[in-house]
Amino acid sequence: MANPDGYDPPLAEVRILDLSRGPMTAVGRLLADLGAAVTQVHLPGVTEEPAGLIAKGAGVDPESVGIAINRHGVDTVVVDLSTPDDHRRWVQLLAGADILIEDTRPGSDAEKALAARNIHAEHPGLVILSISDFGRDTSYRGWHATTPVLHALTSELSRSGIPGREPLVPPAAQLPYHVAAAQAAVMTMSVYLDRLRTGEGDFIDFSILDGAMQTLDPPYGTAGTASAGVALSAQKRDWNAERLRYPIIACKDGHVRICLLAKRQWHGMFEWMGRPVQFADPSFDRLRVRFSSPELMSEIGRFCAGQTRAELEVAGQRHGVPTAAVLTLAETLGTEQVESRGYFHEVDLSPGISVPVPAGVVEIDGHRANPINVSDHPRPGHPRRIDVAPLLGGRERRDEGLPLEGVRVLDLGVIVVGSDTGRLFGDLGADVIKIENSAFPDGLRGNPNSMSQTYAAGHRNKRSIGIDLRTPQGRALAHRLVAQSDVVLTNFKPGVAGALGMDYRSLRDVNPGIVVVDSSAFGPTGPWAKRMGYGPLVRAAAGFTDLWVYPGEPESFCDTVTVYPDHVAARIGALGALAVLLRRERTGAGGSVSVAQSEVMLSHLAGEIAAEVLVRRGHEPSVRPVHDAPWGLFPAAGEDRWLAVTVRDDADWHALCEVIDRPDLGADAQLATRTGRDTHRGRVDEAVRTWTSQRPPTEAMDLLQAAGVPAGAALRAAEVADWDYYVQRRAFREELHPHADEPFTMENVPIHSDRIADPPLLQAPLLGEQTREIAAELLGMDDTAVDELIAAGVLEVPQTVQAAGR
Repeated sequence: MANPDGYDPPLAEVRILDLSRGPMTAVGRLLADLGAAVTQVHLPGVTEEPAGLIAKGAGVDPESVGIAINRHGVDTVVVDLSTPDDHRRWVQLLAGADILIEDTRPGSDAEKALAARNIHAEHPGLVILSISDFGRDTSYRGWHATTPVLHALTSELSRSGIPGREPLVPPAAQLPYHVAAAQAAVMTMSVYLDRLRTGEGDFIDFSILDGAMQTLDPPYGTAGTASAGVALSAQKRDWNAERLRYPIIACKDGHVRICLLAKRQWHGMFEWMGRPVQFADPSFDRLRVRFSSPELMSEIGRFCAGQTRAELEVAGQRHGVPTAAVLTLAETLGTEQVESRGYFHEVDLSPGISVPVPAGVVEIDGHRANPINVSDHPRPGHPRRIDVAPLLGGRERRDEGLPLEGVRVLDLGVIVVGSDTGRLFGDLGADVIKIENSAFPDGLRGNPNSMSQTYAAGHRNKRSIGIDLRTPQGRALAHRLVAQSDVVLTNFKPGVAGALGMDYRSLRDVNPGIVVVDSSAFGPTGPWAKRMGYGPLVRAAAGFTDLWVYPGEPESFCDTVTVYPDHVAARIGALGALAVLLRRERTGAGGSVSVAQSEVMLSHLAGEIAAEVLVRRGHEPSVRPVHDAPWGLFPAAGEDRWLAVTVRDDADWHALCEVIDRPDLGADAQLATRTGRDTHRGRVDEAVRTWTSQRPPTEAMDLLQAAGVPAGAALRAAEVADWDYYVQRRAFREELHPHADEPFTMENVPIHSDRIADPPLLQAPLLGEQTREIAAELLGMDDTAVDELIAAGVLEVPQTVQAAGR
C-alpha cells in the first residue's frame, strides 16, 4: 500500500533517457517532477552540447534560464559512441531504460547516427518519444518551426490582435513548446502504461506543431461559453466584440475584468449597480442583447471608475459577478494566494545562483509533485520497480489498438477543462462515463436535445448517464459506479465535489484504488480557492492578460477570445491521473491529483520570472539581442493576410536574402551579425515587408521553408483542416452527428505511433443518452427499477427518448 506518512512519487523507478535540447526539455521536467529518474544524455556527434548552467557573470536571458530550470536536478552523462566501452555502456543504458526521448532533426546526420528506429527494433520494450517540429512521416518533415511560426500555423494568430494591425504573438516566449510538452507527456505515459500490460514498447512520432495546435487553443476543439454558440473555426479577429465577452473595465487604480455570461451574473450586476431603470427590460437577460449594447458597457464603466480593483473584486464576488483585477506579473507573484500556496521555491541553478522556480504544476495526495518533495517526505524502504501491470494487465481488452482499453473513467467535468480531460481518456480507449443532470447542465451543452460543434468536440468517445447527485439515491448510484471505476474527473469550485460526496476523501472509502482528479482556477487552498474562475479571469489574476498587449500600449488587451489555459490544464490533469494509475500498479492504492490553472500559466513564464529576478539581484542581462532580424509578422497579399518570418542565425539570414532576391542585404557588413541586424531592424523589416506583401502567405511560406527559413502563414481557423500538412497527419475528420444539422469537423489523431490506432468514432451523447444501458450493464438494474428512478428524478434520460418510450 502507499505510505500514508510520506509522499510516494507516482513515477518512482521509471527510468528515462533524455537526449532532447531546447524548450522541449519541458517534457523531461514534467516527468521528473512526478518522480521519474530522468538522465540527460550527451552523445557527441549526435546531440548538441547540453545547455550549460547559468554562470556568475554570464548574461541572463529567459530562454537559457528556462532550459536550466527544466534540467535542474537532472543527472547528465556523456557517452561517446565511437569508443567500444562507451558503446557497450550505451547499450546497457538502453537496456535499463523505460523511455527514451530524442529530438534529432529529420534527415540530419544526427538522426542517421542515432538510428532511433534501430534502437526500437533492438529494444522492443522501450517507449521512444521522437520529437520534431513537423513530425517524421510527411513531406513537411524538413520544415523549421519557431514560436511565431507555431502560433501562425495553429491559427492562434487569427484570433489575437486588433484587426487591421499585425496579429499579436501571445506572451511566454516558449508557450507553444510548453503546451506541446504536456501533450507529449500524456501520450508517452499512456503508451508506457500499456507497455506494462503488453510488454511491447512503441515509437511515437511526435510533432511539436500537432501538440501546439491541439493543446493551446485548438480551432476545432471545445470553445468557452463566451463564444455565444459560434464555433471557434468560424471566428475572426473582432476586437470590439472580444472586449464585450469578458469586459475589462478601467477603475480607480487600474483595470478589472468581469463576467456577465449567465443570466444570474447579469442579475447580480444589475442589483450591484442599483437596478438602473434603462436596463430593467427583460431582454437584457439575453446574452446577445447585452453584447450588442454599448450603453450598458459605458454605464458599467462609469459605475466602476471611482472604485479600486480590490473593492470591485470583493463586491463583485459578493453579488455573484465573477470579477478579477488585471494584475501585472509582479503583482501576481506578490499576492497572498501565490505565497500561501508555496508555488515558488528557491533552487540553485548553479553554485551561488539561486532563483525562484515553480514547485510543480500538480499536487499528488496533497503534496507538490517535485523531486525536492521526495527528500522532504522520506518513505520507508524503496519503491518497488515493476515491469508488468498486475492490476490493469488482467483487464479484458477490445483489441482495438488503444492504450487505455479496460480503464473506466467517471467524468463529472464541465466546460473546457472538464470536457478535454475526459476526451483524452476516451480517445485513448478508456470507457468514459459522463455523469450529468439537467438541473445543472454542462455550460457547453446549450440545447439538451441537440448537439453543438463545441460539445461534440469535447465529449466524443463518452457515454452519458443522468444522475441527480443532490439526492441520497443518486449519490449511492454514483458510488456504485465508483466502485467499478479507476478514475473520477472533477473541475468544480473547491468544496462542491465534497458536498456531492464525490471528492477523494469520500470516494477512497468506496474504492481504495480510485484516482480522483480535481482542477480549479486557483487551487484547493488559499484565500482565492473559492473564487469563480473563468479562464479569462484567471489570466487576468495570473498576470497573463497584462502581458498580452502590443508593445508600448498597456491597454490593448487582446487575450479575450483565446481558450487558454484550459486545454493544457486538462493535459496536466490527465498526466497526473496516468502517473497515479501507474503507481497503483505497484502499491494497489489510488490517490488524488489537483491542478490549479493559474499555476499552469505561471509555469509557462518560469524562465521570464527567474531571469527578471536574477537581473534584479545584480546579474547582467544578456547583451545578445533576444531575437535576430527579421522576427515577426509581415503583411501578405490579400485582406488581413499575414506571414510569420523568423531568422535565427547567419545561415537563415543569407537564405532569406537569396529568397527575396536581395543580395545587397546579404553582402552588407552592417547586417552581417545578429547584433547588426537587430540595430537595423527597421531596414530589414521593410525589405521583407516589400517582398511578402506581393505574395499569398502560403506561397511565401513555401518558398522560405524550402530554403530553410522558418516561416508560417497565419492560417485562419477555417483553413487549418484543409492545409496539406494536417491532411497528411490525419489531424481532422468529419462526422455527421444524428442530432446536428450539418457535419462537424473534429480533431482526429492525437498520437502517431507504430502500435496505437486512431481514436474511436463514438459520437458525443445527449444528456442521459446511455442511462438505461449503463444502469443495466454496471448497476444491474432492470427496466422497472430504472423507470421508477426516472419518475423520482434520480435518473434522467433525454426528453426525446423519454417521450418515445423504451
